[in-house]
Amino acid sequence: MYNKVELCGVNTALLPVLTETEKRQLLTRAHAGDRQARERMVEGNLRLVLSVVQRFAQRGANMDDLFQVGCIGLIKAIDNFDPAQPVRFSTYGVPMIIGEIRRFLRDNNTLRVSRSLRDTAYRAMQCREVLEKRLGREPTMGEVAKEAGLDRREVTAALESVVEPVSLEEPVYSDGGDAMYLIDQVRDPEGEDSWISGLEFRQKVAELSPREKRIMELRYLQGMTQTQVAQEIGISQAQVSRLEKGALNQFRSAE
Repeated sequence: MYNKVELCGVNTALLPVLTETEKRQLLTRAHAGDRQARERMVEGNLRLVLSVVQRFAQRGANMDDLFQVGCIGLIKAIDNFDPAQPVRFSTYGVPMIIGEIRRFLRDNNTLRVSRSLRDTAYRAMQCREVLEKRLGREPTMGEVAKEAGLDRREVTAALESVVEPVSLEEPVYSDGGDAMYLIDQVRDPEGEDSWISGLEFRQKVAELSPREKRIMELRYLQGMTQTQVAQEIGISQAQVSRLEKGALNQFRSAE
């Protein structure tokens, strides 16, 4: 279906297809400063960008714009991916490309939240963070409202207004293979097992600590390395690795 597609003046039918071995070789050279290898890596993964862009075809955005934005995500993935890790490049690259496109769509959304509602939401989020540290757990909406000195309904509405809609193509996690997306957890609504399994999976996510949730967000939605995550949240890389592994084990137990 996509054998001959032209986006941004590029005929994707003429693009090279790289093997995993070639990708790792090019990545190693690119990280060593070889610009030609970096360019070959970009060209060799433009089909990957195209496959991601197709998922957003119904959003009403200009496909050429999305392709260009997706390429930015690809370049970030190339610059940050560690070829020494036993993970396919696409497993790391796809979430990065999706994240870049989603940020573009969010920033260019015609819907705007009022300044007062945003201020209320940010105030509530600050109070929630303070309570998490004080209580050692995620606070209830009532506790956040009390801490902020606001009505519970007002806090709920404000927080909901700044929550970005979740796509079924949202990557949940990846571990050495292709990423698992939220849609992978959606099953036959007529089957009894489907909603039971869905509830079990959601429960597993809810059981993650705030720190584990933050690590998963930074690692698999923002594409940070474990070292970068450690610097971001102020713990050691070894702690990040341990918490990430624990979170992934919880996800696996929900399968």
